[in-house]
Amino acid sequence: MRDIFQVDELDLAGRIGRIRTRHGEIQTPALLPVIHPYNQKLPVSEIKKLGFQAIMTNAYITMKKFGDGALKKGIHEIIGFDGPIMTDSGGYQVLKYGEVETNPLEMAKFEEGIGTDLAIILDTPTGRRDAYDDAEETVDLTLAACKETLAGLKERNSLWIGPVQGGKFLDLVNISAKSISKMDFDMFALGSPTVVMESYNFILLAKMVLAAKKVLPSGKPFHLFGLGHPLPLSLAVALGCDTFDSASYWLYAKDGRYITDLGTRHIEEITYLSCNCPVCYNYTAPEIQESEEKVILLARHNIHVLWREIQSTRQAIREGRLWEYVGSKARSHPNLWSAFNYIAKNWDYLEKFSPFTKERGIFISGSPDDLRPEIQRYNARFELIKPKKNVVVLPNNTEKPFLFSPLYLKIDAKADALFCTLKIPFGLIPAEISDIYPFSQAVVSEDIPEDVMLMKRVQERVKNQLKMLKPNRLLLIIDNRDSKVNRFLQRILKPSKTIKLLELKDNFLLETKKDIRKQ
Repeated sequence: MRDIFQVDELDLAGRIGRIRTRHGEIQTPALLPVIHPYNQKLPVSEIKKLGFQAIMTNAYITMKKFGDGALKKGIHEIIGFDGPIMTDSGGYQVLKYGEVETNPLEMAKFEEGIGTDLAIILDTPTGRRDAYDDAEETVDLTLAACKETLAGLKERNSLWIGPVQGGKFLDLVNISAKSISKMDFDMFALGSPTVVMESYNFILLAKMVLAAKKVLPSGKPFHLFGLGHPLPLSLAVALGCDTFDSASYWLYAKDGRYITDLGTRHIEEITYLSCNCPVCYNYTAPEIQESEEKVILLARHNIHVLWREIQSTRQAIREGRLWEYVGSKARSHPNLWSAFNYIAKNWDYLEKFSPFTKERGIFISGSPDDLRPEIQRYNARFELIKPKKNVVVLPNNTEKPFLFSPLYLKIDAKADALFCTLKIPFGLIPAEISDIYPFSQAVVSEDIPEDVMLMKRVQERVKNQLKMLKPNRLLLIIDNRDSKVNRFLQRILKPSKTIKLLELKDNFLLETKKDIRKQ
């Protein structure tokens, strides 16, 4: 197995890493703009100058156009690009036309011959197939092509990518991924998501990615075919997608569409340009509409926005704020919001990759932020807290950490009790660990108690925590200045027969110590 991928930073399942190729490294997450091998309208030099380290082109079209001449020149000279190049072997043509005039091994040898850095085997994409049997056939054909290709290649200078098929049939995606994972590929990819994204079915996209990622080895890069829009890109990165390819910058431009961070608009519908790219800086919307170079201008703008989104996503990973970044994007479209809620329920997958500490705190604005990995990780490990016969729940305050609050510091250290504070949405937090990440670093919205769904989950969380602590007696110190949390605490703890309520008064500390020592 070749060691071609190094991960430098992680957040959720998103990673800033480096893929090593013959023509240089690719920093992930990375978008590879699709380049036409001989009819490229937007110069490749412009794309490289913007910052894109790698591109994608079509080896099948190259073979049909240049034949053996391509083997002499090589794909880098043909395209005019000296960085890493990924080639599609004709799978798109199979999807569009049903067949191609070649076979997997012949195509693979051609890709090796033209000096491809990242090569895709000639697969059979599932596409829009509605019949299960038809989709199953694409999985079988793709697996057969993988075996034929790997067995027939005597030398491998390119990095080879194994595509997972199955489309909307998640069990087929799972079967395909399990089989592909046992083969000697350098990277893996998810096929056929383009049609899902065109319909904005982002929750199905998330399900497809997770169905594949959960069974593929995490140490290898994962490519997602055809994602070329800023809206779902960060969500796909959060699920573990490292690279993408797309011709959207050009296809949207041909259709007169202007990409924004949150969607696309026809240029005729736009009055004000909020972007600061060179096109939007030098032209007004009416001038773009009336220009003879309208398509080129839109393509330049579109690819600039895609580059900006890649950079913003990388920065979110570096700052440990990928959850917040995906959440802010998700709130801009109902379908993306549904997908965000879906991945939140898969916290156990995300938690495996999320770091245990971060340099920055976490933001809790409302549901489903209480399901983020940092909170669920604490939940899953609460049983490690050593119980005591007496549990005292103290009111929370603005001191960070709670361990240094005047309230806690005045309590008799000899008291035989576990002192906790209740911080929504974590639940009960023992004072001794209240200074560690993420408790004292969390910024929680004051409106959280009004979030019915979130508070219901917190209620269950606290009940489960108390079951694990199994106290003989439970003391609840009530701060009547915080009526919302007060009512919430009493509602949760009311069923307990061991509870004693103490109202927060000037002399409450004496009452507390006296009551704790009663046996």
